[in-house]
Amino acid sequence: MAKKSKGKKASKGEVLIIASKMKDAIRKHGCNVSSDVVDALSAKVHAMIGEAVGRCKDNGRKTVRGYDF
Repeated sequence: MAKKSKGKKASKGEVLIIASKMKDAIRKHGCNVSSDVVDALSAKVHAMIGEAVGRCKDNGRKTVRGYDF
């Protein structure tokens, strides 16, 4: 049974990437994956989310849409 979310917000350091899927995607291109890739990609995702939320709020909305990214 899947765990239920307890309403926690993602902290800045929380990994939002499924590491195995990301590694598989990189390996399909014939490259190896360094141990720091998951943290680096997760940091970029957090930054992208922050920018998208900013655009959303600047436009007077509370719903982040695909084009905010």
